[in-house]
Amino acid sequence: MKNKKITRKITQGVYALTTLGGGCIVDAVSQVSSGEEPLIAVSVMKTNYTHDLLMKQNRFALSVLGVDVNPSIIETFGMHSMRDVDKFQMVSTDLQEEVPIIPDSLGYMICDYVDSIDMDTHTLFIGKLVEADVLKDQEPLSYAYYQEHKEDYMKVTSNGGKTAWICLACGYIYYGEEIPENFKCPVCGMDRSYFQKVKKQ
Repeated sequence: MKNKKITRKITQGVYALTTLGGGCIVDAVSQVSSGEEPLIAVSVMKTNYTHDLLMKQNRFALSVLGVDVNPSIIETFGMHSMRDVDKFQMVSTDLQEEVPIIPDSLGYMICDYVDSIDMDTHTLFIGKLVEADVLKDQEPLSYAYYQEHKEDYMKVTSNGGKTAWICLACGYIYYGEEIPENFKCPVCGMDRSYFQKVKKQ
């Protein structure tokens, strides 16, 4: 049996990826070269609206989130789509090098698009670091820590007394007594096996 949940044990951070017109929460980020202008790679799910924007843009930013991040940042950028809401009206951003960044973060990296690689369900975008800064010297939020404390970050509440189920991959909340057999998370595309029942508060 292939238990894909083991992939959640891979150590990685949590970031807000932004570009003109949109943004989302990502965790698969890596520095893939060094030097004066390091190359930074970020993997983005193809069903994500931000993915479509990145295919047309030549610049993007990554804001590094800390363990004390305002939960509204994760909720806004991780559980909504710019197809439905304007995330930049819900969360404060600053414009740096013509790209929005999250000032309530540990810092940011601004990258010029260099290349992209098709990776089945995702696209790996590679950018050249052209600007960056450290805004806070605090502990970064790791993917493992986020998974362990996800309910605290998401502040899950009841919805008309319905049972809440949280997607362990992205944090999306489904309300209902049971999750339909063929249900797919509308945000990240994971199946029902990735959902966990939220304990009532």
